Amino acid sequence: MDVEAASAQVIVLNGGSSSGKSGIARCLQALLPDAWLAIGVDTLIDVMPARLRLGSEGIGFAQDGEVTVGGEFRLLEDAWMEGVAAMVRAGARVIVDDVFLGGPESRQRWEKVLDGFVVLWVGVRCDPAVAAGRELARGDRVAGMAEVQADLVHRGMTYDVEVDTARCEAIECARVIAARL
Repeated sequence: MDVEAASAQVIVLNGGSSSGKSGIARCLQALLPDAWLAIGVDTLIDVMPARLRLGSEGIGFAQDGEVTVGGEFRLLEDAWMEGVAAMVRAGARVIVDDVFLGGPESRQRWEKVLDGFVVLWVGVRCDPAVAAGRELARGDRVAGMAEVQADLVHRGMTYDVEVDTARCEAIECARVIAARL
């Protein structure tokens, strides 16, 4: 569905770790006239059992920044995605903050659950060195993850709009996105 032909019900922000997606989501919530829920994959990870944040069946974070996901993680992620779609069906507008580690396959999973909704697909880009600096400053991420993901999550992707948080502040990026709505 053409985003310019109708008002979006979902905004999907795809970018690597520490690229600025959460900041953009908060700015969009402040800028947009309607109430929007901001839901990020980090929340899903935070509410998973601790054993799934360490094991091969859950989500794993290697010392070099590589992220792996196992079968149990995928099952919970599928349920989470269906839950997000259910909120949209119930009338909520949702900003999804995600990291498409699987590239186009990750997007296809969202497209499947969001079928029938008007979705604005946003690429949140950030220079790998800038993202790595933010990651270091945050102190809550595996070193190297931001640099590894900065370009990886955008391979093979197309977007309705792209923003670059290394060149623009979150509020400016949010204004560019809001202008598409």
